[in-house]
Amino acid sequence: MDFPILSWIVFLPLFSVLVLLFINHRSHSALKWTALLFTILDFVLTVVLFAQFDGSRAGMQFREGPLIWIRSMGVTFSLGVDGISILLVLLTPFLSAIALASAWDAIKEKVKGFVISMMLLQTGMLGVFTATDLFLFYIFWEVMLFPMYFLIGIWGGPRKIYAAVKFVLFTMFGSLLMLLGIIKLYLMTSTDPASRTTDLMAVLNLQITPELQFWLFLAFALAFAIKVPLFPFHTWLPDAHVEAPTAGSIILAGVLLKMGTYGFLRFCLPIFPNATTQLMPLISILALIGITYGALVAMVQKDVKSLVAYSSVAHLGFVMLGMFALTVTGLTGSIIQMINHGITTGALFLLVGMIYERRHTRLIDEFGGLAHVMPVFAAIFLIMTLASIGLPGTNGFVGEFLILLGTFRTNVTYAVIGTFGIVLAAVYMLWMVQRVFFGEITKDENRQLRDINWRERLITLPLIIMVFWIGIYPQTFIGKIEPSVRNLVQTVEQKRDQALRQEAPDDAQSANVDKVQPGNPEGDLR
Repeated sequence: MDFPILSWIVFLPLFSVLVLLFINHRSHSALKWTALLFTILDFVLTVVLFAQFDGSRAGMQFREGPLIWIRSMGVTFSLGVDGISILLVLLTPFLSAIALASAWDAIKEKVKGFVISMMLLQTGMLGVFTATDLFLFYIFWEVMLFPMYFLIGIWGGPRKIYAAVKFVLFTMFGSLLMLLGIIKLYLMTSTDPASRTTDLMAVLNLQITPELQFWLFLAFALAFAIKVPLFPFHTWLPDAHVEAPTAGSIILAGVLLKMGTYGFLRFCLPIFPNATTQLMPLISILALIGITYGALVAMVQKDVKSLVAYSSVAHLGFVMLGMFALTVTGLTGSIIQMINHGITTGALFLLVGMIYERRHTRLIDEFGGLAHVMPVFAAIFLIMTLASIGLPGTNGFVGEFLILLGTFRTNVTYAVIGTFGIVLAAVYMLWMVQRVFFGEITKDENRQLRDINWRERLITLPLIIMVFWIGIYPQTFIGKIEPSVRNLVQTVEQKRDQALRQEAPDDAQSANVDKVQPGNPEGDLR
């Protein structure tokens, strides 16, 4: 396409900020409608992008650049999407529109600042998923930090300042280490300072020793692990989720956490293949701990929102488990599960926000029997719960099945423990639904609750459609990502083999490494 669609997708929300600045801060309806319409337009552009995306080939498509941005530093402006990022680009404005619509009645103060923060956040997230220059990626990574800080710190709950500061400190610590890693890679691209660059394609061609790969992997991985969040770097997440406004929780769970998993896929695996293989058991074990720990802690939560927050730790553990199975099946399941988690957990936070607006409490003990007075709300909540625990026919089943299948090919024990985590998820989610929605109404305050209105039903409808679309016909989305995933697995394997031959040429033949051959369509790394 001659039309620079990626630039329009990334910067349209930023342009909307200029429009919002000229709207009177007292015109709440105009501010909200303007932000929502720009976000919907952005989503339409991503749908066009998705429809035009060629799912039969790997590699970057719709490339823009590289254009010289900072000549003295070799920094370029370059954008592109492939099968690894296309679904995340599609997901971002989709959930952003739903988040803005969810705040229609909930946000009544400082509305102008709220919608501007949401639009800046959207630009940062889209930039992260499309940047093909490491420094540009880092800029977008930092851009999204402060809008989320303001969303939590200004429109959050009673402990909002604590949660916002904790979020910033955790994220910035990891980001600075990643910046050091980017600088080191930049210095390695050329001995001539005038030829050095931070372009991703140049970095992917670097020959990095296994020892240096190990340390650079850690520099990048810590930033991404905090964002995921991978156990034990998860402690900021429950506080941020619980204190954030509903719109902030939707975006945080639906998109921001995927920036960490995306970072592993885009940078850690292809640039540092030896370190990836070396640290694969450690990260898989941490993922399994996160799955089990998140489920066990979720069981004892008294707050519905806190329970859903800890479930994210478990679900993102599944994403990491499938990713570091290093198989085509596992990686495909990992990417699909990123999208699934954004849809189902984002929907659960949306629904929790709806009930909070009515009762001004999220304590499980304050509810009971809500299905009698809010049957439509209860039905939608149950659908999202079943999708979250992976009921066949829903989106959650597709992602978890592929992840477990891919993990089973490399380590049966890991797959068994992961399966046990799914059982635990069913326990805490269904137990919560039983206590909140079924049985007798024990609180008089719940007897007069009104069911969700037409606006709230309209907001949840796209989420319900996506739950069953992915669950019943996942090929619509899997077909777009498989070639890129297969190419990633082959790249990791080939670069790892090359490094092994250079490290120990006499022992290269004895290395127990499976090749990606036509007879091995899964491209499994064992």
